[in-house]
Amino acid sequence: MFIDKVKVFVKGGDGGNGMVAFRREKYVPEGGPAGGNGGKGANVILEVDEGLRTLMDFRYQQHFKAGHGENGRSKNQHGKNAKDLVIKVPPGTTVTDDETGEVLADLLTHGQTAVVARGGRGGRGNSTFATPANPAPEISENGEPGIERFINLELKVLADVGLVGFPSVGKSTLLSVVSAAKPKIADYHFTTLSPNLGVVEAGDGRSFVMADLPGLIEGAHEGVGLGHQFLRHIERTRVIVHVIDMSGLEGRDPYEDFLKINDELKQYNMRLLERPQIIVANKMDMPDSEAQLELFKEQLSEDYPVFPISALTRQGLRELLLKVADLIEQTPEFPLYDEEEQEQRVLYKYEKEQKPFIVSRDDDGTFVLSGAGIEKLFKMTDLTHDESVRRFSRKLRNMGVDEALRERGAKNGDTVRLLDFEFEFIE
Repeated sequence: MFIDKVKVFVKGGDGGNGMVAFRREKYVPEGGPAGGNGGKGANVILEVDEGLRTLMDFRYQQHFKAGHGENGRSKNQHGKNAKDLVIKVPPGTTVTDDETGEVLADLLTHGQTAVVARGGRGGRGNSTFATPANPAPEISENGEPGIERFINLELKVLADVGLVGFPSVGKSTLLSVVSAAKPKIADYHFTTLSPNLGVVEAGDGRSFVMADLPGLIEGAHEGVGLGHQFLRHIERTRVIVHVIDMSGLEGRDPYEDFLKINDELKQYNMRLLERPQIIVANKMDMPDSEAQLELFKEQLSEDYPVFPISALTRQGLRELLLKVADLIEQTPEFPLYDEEEQEQRVLYKYEKEQKPFIVSRDDDGTFVLSGAGIEKLFKMTDLTHDESVRRFSRKLRNMGVDEALRERGAKNGDTVRLLDFEFEFIE
């Protein structure tokens, strides 16, 4: 089965917890704090493996959680960093954040990597918090939680040339005779159920990769038929080869077919029509094909090169392949995402400011604190030591939590909830 779009959950490893410990060695009076820091949590990394062709592996595993960092130990021993979780993906995989739609990576070349979920840093042990005013602190941090998110993996096959056209116009036959690919071929519509790739030798030492895509029909960009599932695979191609059945045996008008397919490409993505396009008039071995071709050329207003061929008898293939190879050399790669859009996205990402906390109220009258900043601070606080709790309380006050609760009407003795932790508001 050809799978080219999946949604998976990834979570970076949590950092290891810092430790509260003191030196208790003989002959070392007043040994002082000796708690080590926690290790860093593992990242989730995608890496391109050119041996893969589909996203089939993600059909069976859709949750990936990286390892946690090791906790700190006594004698100032830091915890071990967790080993990164590396997930293999095929070349041509685009990664987007499911919630925001942000493009996280566009993975093309073998060995290329992208971090999609960072691990949390390790919590600090009490050695780190020692100061002249407090030389023996009983304060430590829990490890920082790793990033977790749903991501979409979308495979867009890496081909120089994409074959487009209505079903049963001869795309699969053409690919089979110009390359070593062995696509399924039959005389009924939608024989091709997944993209087929083949390496084509032009005949003068040059070669390129050609993709045979499932047939498009009218309304494909809106999800009609099978072809809409594979329109994304045309996005990476440099040259579009538009195959048209000139025999007219099925009662179709070649020029109408040409207009309808180009309209589908335009509706899906305007930039697809920027690519050079070659028209292949196929099935020229049939009786009425010559007359149909002459009529087609009269109706054709655009200046597209037209190559009459017969994929069955291999007539006209050499001239076609040489022309395609020339166009590939002259045509640069088309970026899938505008540089301006990427620039704006990066600027937005770094300028974006989130409030560290939000105050709301439950139906039972409890005040509820939420927000990424305050929740991260809470998770990294070791509540088993009084000093850590007092430090947490000071940080809340400095963030303006006390003032915000007063503005919402909190009075002495009211209950405040933060995640699963409840405490009293004290004036």
